[in-house]
Amino acid sequence: MPAADAPPRLVVAHEGRELSGVVRPGESAYEAALRTTATATGDPVPQDLSAQPQRWLIDHDRVVAVRAMTRGDLRDVARWRAEPHVDRWWHGDGPATLDTVTEKYAAAVDGMTPTRMWVVEVNGRSVGFVQDYRVGDYPDFAILAPDPDAIGCDYVIGEPEWVGRGIGTQALWAWMLRTRRRRPEATSFFAAPDHRNAASLRLLDKVGFTRGTWFDEPRSDGSVATCVGCSVEVRRVLG
Repeated sequence: MPAADAPPRLVVAHEGRELSGVVRPGESAYEAALRTTATATGDPVPQDLSAQPQRWLIDHDRVVAVRAMTRGDLRDVARWRAEPHVDRWWHGDGPATLDTVTEKYAAAVDGMTPTRMWVVEVNGRSVGFVQDYRVGDYPDFAILAPDPDAIGCDYVIGEPEWVGRGIGTQALWAWMLRTRRRRPEATSFFAAPDHRNAASLRLLDKVGFTRGTWFDEPRSDGSVATCVGCSVEVRRVLG
């Protein structure tokens, strides 16, 4: 068993091999993974940062990226929202019809609200979306979060055939990298899944979030969801 003060270890899977390393003092997990794979081709993405050692992967077969959403994507968003595995957690945002989804998200897509909308792509195919916002721009929500300057996010893998295949981890990581570049002043990211949503909570564990306070969040339809506030320190994980 490693000593309590031993540096965190990591393993990066690459082309049938495992590259091993450690996170040095003052170094982020991502910086350590990049250093460990300096002689390899491709960018490491986390598989499970809550494991010991941390698990990373260089995936040459799947390119997972996020891009800005357009109004042309809202038909896909409505279809994803109607999928049972999504509707279970998002029904509080109203009916998943094109009209209601357009009414709810069009202003954000157009850049007219503090929320920004992103489409998740796998090898160029749209499979889900992420929405993000500065927590403090929504005062009723900010009182529930530990850091009003954190960038909050919500996320969906909408295509059923891509659920449970590790895409969520890669998608959220792609969003984190993009957000670090887009919002360099942010020191933390925040997400608050329903406490019953074990898959979403586990996804956040894998990309370095830490579970925190439980709280009740009012929803648009008048219902209340009990959520788990999860935060990640940007410097510790991304650098």
